[in-house]
Amino acid sequence: MKPPVSNKLAAEINRRTFLARGGVGLGSLAFTSLLNQGVFASGSRRSPSGLGTLPHHTQKAKRVIFLCMAGGPSHLETFDYKPKLAAMDGQPMPDSFTKGQPIAQLQGQTLKCQGPLTQFKKYGQSGQVISDFLPWHAKMADDICVIRSMVTDQINHDPAHTFMNTGTAISGRPSMGSWVTYGLGSETEDLPGFVVLTSVGGRNPQPIASRQWSSGFLPSRFQGVEFSANGDPVHYVRNPAGVDSQQQRRLVDTVQQLDAHRNQAVRNREIATRIAAYEMAFRMQTSVPELMDVSNEPRHILDMYGAQPGDGSYASNCLLARRLVERGVRFVHLYHRGWDHHGGLVQYMNICCPLTDQPTWALIQDLKQRGMLDDTLVIWGGEFGRTPMSQVKGGKGRDHHIKGFSMWMAGGGVKGGISYGATDDLGYYAVENVVHIRDLHATMLHLLGLDHTRFTVPFQGLDMGLTGVEKARVVRDILA
Repeated sequence: MKPPVSNKLAAEINRRTFLARGGVGLGSLAFTSLLNQGVFASGSRRSPSGLGTLPHHTQKAKRVIFLCMAGGPSHLETFDYKPKLAAMDGQPMPDSFTKGQPIAQLQGQTLKCQGPLTQFKKYGQSGQVISDFLPWHAKMADDICVIRSMVTDQINHDPAHTFMNTGTAISGRPSMGSWVTYGLGSETEDLPGFVVLTSVGGRNPQPIASRQWSSGFLPSRFQGVEFSANGDPVHYVRNPAGVDSQQQRRLVDTVQQLDAHRNQAVRNREIATRIAAYEMAFRMQTSVPELMDVSNEPRHILDMYGAQPGDGSYASNCLLARRLVERGVRFVHLYHRGWDHHGGLVQYMNICCPLTDQPTWALIQDLKQRGMLDDTLVIWGGEFGRTPMSQVKGGKGRDHHIKGFSMWMAGGGVKGGISYGATDDLGYYAVENVVHIRDLHATMLHLLGLDHTRFTVPFQGLDMGLTGVEKARVVRDILA
């Protein structure tokens, strides 16, 4: 039997009263929780996910800027000079190096040594060896720690990026930026804790899928948010025509109240994420346009980076990275797509390096002069290196290589002006102080105050973390 109309009306009135009064309380509670993320991030906090008090130990770095040279820059034309490889230029590559080893596009071809295609010199008080392709890196030789013994497991671009970003080639796992913001929260209330910026310039720019900054099985509020350096920085960040901020505020409040009411019944963390997302989106409508407007930057800063506001370049993205971390963003990931130099290596190095060399130097100098480099960890590198063997595709080039390549780290508790590890005489194998990608992740987490062996989440019957369930080590020799 249907209830009397009068009873239905009373129930409806009570429901509306609850939404109007109780919903505001629930929405305010969620709102307060959002505010507390920034408060907790400034010191030790009790993780809501059962991870205990974080960070585990004293932080040397509070934030990360990861400069990804997507496509795989050649270590043999940047930081790893090999005189013997130069002497063997054009000669057959010794079979003892390559027999049974994974090769991407040179499989089944006659393998010949390719000597360095540029000159190298020593720079700085440290005598770092850096190629002529990177004159601005030469100016910061004493600021960077070059790791010449990197290895990875994946030889093709997409799985190699996935491995670099998540510690596994399995798609759908949390990215390193998501892990870091999950563990440490954010220091900003008006911007995402994890921001991604991309630029293009060079040969064969490989696509970068948004799953590379996914939060995987972590709550979705920890995924990276891609900003654009030209046009609208974030899709739909501006109000539509005819809608002012007060109207938008009322809409956000109403949606939050409804979501909070629903979440009281179902206790779904994705609804909590939705509440947070609406509030963050509202705040971003004010904060993001101001962030992206670099017209208030002094002319000498713009010139130092070589940035033209709004051009979407790597230079502009480096300047934005500084502005983001200055405002409390925890993890900024820059991708410059164009380093896949199978052919025309000299031609395209002369494109990629001018686009990225000076802005990278400027970022380091800018952080230094603001007193931020000491607690900002900057990492530079690609998803793998390039072969010592020649590949000819419209000019001399090099194939993908995973057994030995170079990256560098600076700031955030890392020793500057040192080189760590080494490859063999031909630059094929990492043979001294080998650093696996998982070791890089473990070291990054350590500098952020996180113990990678304890920083795990139960998933599919395993205690999963960024470094996986396999052994990884903190590279303590490079720590200041």
